[in-house]
Amino acid sequence: MTTHAHPNSSSSAGAGTDICIVGDGAVGKTAALGLAQAGFKVTLLAPPPKAAPPDTASWDVRVYALNHTAQRLLSSVRVWDAMEGERIAAVDNMTVHGDGVPDKARPGLLSFDAYAARTDALAWIVEDRNLDQALDAALRFAPNIRVVQGRATALAVLGETATLTLESGQSLSASLVIGADGANSWVRGQCDIGLDYRAYGQNAIVTNFSCELPHRGVAYQWFSPTEGVIALLPLPGNRVSLVWSAPQALADQLLKLPLSALAERLAQWAAPVLGALTPLQPEVAKAFPLRLIKPHAMIAPRVALIGDAAHVVHPMAGHGMNLGFGDVAALIDILLKREPQYDCGDERLLRRYARARKEEVLLMQIATDGLHRIFSTEAEPVRLVRNLGMSLLNRLPVLKRRLIAHALGQ
Repeated sequence: MTTHAHPNSSSSAGAGTDICIVGDGAVGKTAALGLAQAGFKVTLLAPPPKAAPPDTASWDVRVYALNHTAQRLLSSVRVWDAMEGERIAAVDNMTVHGDGVPDKARPGLLSFDAYAARTDALAWIVEDRNLDQALDAALRFAPNIRVVQGRATALAVLGETATLTLESGQSLSASLVIGADGANSWVRGQCDIGLDYRAYGQNAIVTNFSCELPHRGVAYQWFSPTEGVIALLPLPGNRVSLVWSAPQALADQLLKLPLSALAERLAQWAAPVLGALTPLQPEVAKAFPLRLIKPHAMIAPRVALIGDAAHVVHPMAGHGMNLGFGDVAALIDILLKREPQYDCGDERLLRRYARARKEEVLLMQIATDGLHRIFSTEAEPVRLVRNLGMSLLNRLPVLKRRLIAHALGQ
């Protein structure tokens, strides 16, 4: 185990701390910064570092569509402005097409724009690498935080203390342990929290292209019962990021194609609005399995789950990361407002956290899973109803504004 002491932290590796966060993804790092800023002593337990990737100017294929909740949280911990702003693209408009190729059929159409919503942007497209580097820079200078590299092998709760035992034999004790260790959360497993699991039989294919025509800040999405969900998200300049949630067999085929051939495959959707697509150099494509994970609880004695450890949803709405940042914001708010007689791991506070997140998480799970089911069927009556429903919703400005406000985190 390796311990990194920060400038204003003198704690030793085995000493007690207020909060121990397991997991070093963006949600876990942001939670560490926010909770430390709130005055708590925080230990971040991170796995041993992997070999550093080469520092290039290439565009990361893993991107997030961050909403206003995420933007406010990252601004509050002084990370938003630390990112490379020229690599962040605002989404000014979102255009969603139902199934059917636009120039050959009459699919449903639904559009949202920032101007009508009276906001500066619907979302911001941020590369994983850009966000992660800014978080690491903030962690290096944050008071009240120490980063411990190692892996936990046991979690025990006794009275008001939770203790993590590491592979090295050393231990970390805290009033609260936060599981931010992803979809296959070790912390969740140690708490014997059951879950409902559904594999969608899809992979998300991600890569980047330059586009012949300017995207003008528009995010495009097309639904197809046979091809899956195709999204092209704006990047700075004439660039777009592809997120193609494709059925497993199709995803396997797409991954074998040269990216130039993948661009030709996308032309039936993209060409009318973006012109020809050209792979960015170096050519990189990755795939991520898609699933629905619904843990039966977000809390356990002295434990809170955040991010993918607490919920995994289909990425068609682009809100998986936003849900995680919503968890962080809610938990910080509840701990800041706690009564003086409660420590940060008190079960009454954790129950408040679970209640605060229940509705938003449930709504997103129902919405994304329901949309997946609706758009996965090829039955003609269902196809007609879903396309008519989209077009009808597009003509109801009051309801559209409510949907936008929810998506923005307002």
